[in-house]
Amino acid sequence: MIAPKFMPVVFKQLWRHRVRSVLTLCGVAIAMFLFIAVQTLQEGVRQSTQAAADDTTLVVYRANRFCPAASRLPQFYVDRIEKIPGVVSAVPVKIVVNNCRASLDVVTFRGVPREDLVGPQGGGAGPTGWAGKWQLISGSVAEWEKRSDSALVGETLAARRGFRVGQSFDASGITVTVAGIIRSPEPQDQNVAYVHLDFLQQAAGKGGGLGSVTQFTVRVDDPAKMEQVAEAIDAEFAAEADPTMTSPEKAFVAQAGADIVEIVKFTRWLGWGCLAAVLALVANAIVLSVQDRIKEHAVLQTLGFRSGLIARLIVSEGMLIGLLGGALGTGIALSVVHFGNFSLSQEGLSISVSASWSVLAWGLVISAGVGIVAGLVPAWRAGRREIASCFRAV
Repeated sequence: MIAPKFMPVVFKQLWRHRVRSVLTLCGVAIAMFLFIAVQTLQEGVRQSTQAAADDTTLVVYRANRFCPAASRLPQFYVDRIEKIPGVVSAVPVKIVVNNCRASLDVVTFRGVPREDLVGPQGGGAGPTGWAGKWQLISGSVAEWEKRSDSALVGETLAARRGFRVGQSFDASGITVTVAGIIRSPEPQDQNVAYVHLDFLQQAAGKGGGLGSVTQFTVRVDDPAKMEQVAEAIDAEFAAEADPTMTSPEKAFVAQAGADIVEIVKFTRWLGWGCLAAVLALVANAIVLSVQDRIKEHAVLQTLGFRSGLIARLIVSEGMLIGLLGGALGTGIALSVVHFGNFSLSQEGLSISVSASWSVLAWGLVISAGVGIVAGLVPAWRAGRREIASCFRAV
């Protein structure tokens, strides 16, 4: 681009047309806000549905059922699942949601046996079960063990609803007390409330009662065996009154939230439209600015400024407008996402709207790049213009 000593010239040119520059920056910021919002949605979908090479988790659901209220499996299936070769563990899970349709504010209860969540050692010796992978922000697992109506609440759900340790809340006719707030590397854990399985089975009312669960979460010993183990589980219960449908966890999330995934995919066109708007805004501002400074460029050439340097000054002006507007829009978008704690939920499964530093860097690079592209044509035209024609221009 240009040497740092020439940057004050670029700033001065923008400052001379303050109203135009501010309006252009605002337009770029709005467009980049929408673009980054779309990117955070797509990042959340990717994290929730894209399988990794080391994934070893399967979800066993009732065949031909998708909503948790319709999936009912006998809890005793767990013993037969654990005997299948390749299965390390199987955990019966009861799920109750206050809204099975797509929504931004869903409370999901997951009932898990105490020994599976805490582990055989108990809370005093440190959790060795599911809770062993969580970071406890406040409260304690030991407190969850003491009360049958207690809940360990995901960080996103707690922030969105304003839950605090010791507070009671009601959803779907179920009243629980917050024993702890957890942070988990798994997206699905961030937006749920974990409760005791037997408590949820009794409190759910029409959910089947004791001995009935929604699904089994199965861990296998080798990622390469996922498909083989899934087929073996479904074959085991094919002749039962309650057949099963087994799939990898992230594939299950993608299937259950198919409508959300398709909507998010469609928003990519919105993102490209936002980039086109940024390109048009910056290009228009630079073209007008260059048109106003034709004679000034002639004077600069007379003083020894080469045409290539003038072209680079104009391109730098476009990059600066795009970078400043992009930084403003990106910063606002990430702040809204971070403090809003948004999550798209459907069928008891969540897709978090996640903000990350990579999205911030991506937004800045794209906005600066679009600014550079927008300035290329005006810069090329200004660099090729002869001095004499510049002085004759009106």
